[in-house]
Amino acid sequence: MSRLIQRSIAEPERQGLQRSEMWEAPDCGLIVAWETGRKLSTQQPELAEKALNGELPPLNWKGGVAKKLVKREKFGSLRYLAQWQGLRGDDLSIDLDEEVTRVCTKTEMVIIFTPDIRKLASLQDEDVGNDDGTVETPKGSLFS
Repeated sequence: MSRLIQRSIAEPERQGLQRSEMWEAPDCGLIVAWETGRKLSTQQPELAEKALNGELPPLNWKGGVAKKLVKREKFGSLRYLAQWQGLRGDDLSIDLDEEVTRVCTKTEMVIIFTPDIRKLASLQDEDVGNDDGTVETPKGSLFS
């Protein structure tokens, strides 16, 4: 059974919600991530332009890429995908039970947006390929 989360870009931003209503509702926080992307598009129009051009820039959730990685494929969060859709000015449309694949037009990295938290927990896909051919592993949060 599909658990499709949809919201029209024409709908106003929700106001006055409690934390539990934003993050623990049946949409699993996708709507608030999407609304954050909508706000971000007005605050950083150059970032919105990158997203409209098919780039997957670093955002608040795992899924964006700044450079090519040694491994050309990595996993990303559905919350990243929701925020990216909002940043682009797209309607929110994500199935909580499906993986979605996107290719970044800047880095040509393949990102698989997944609902599977076990796939997101893997740090091995975070090795960054530097211009000089060396590899660097960033330190910090899984979701930075």
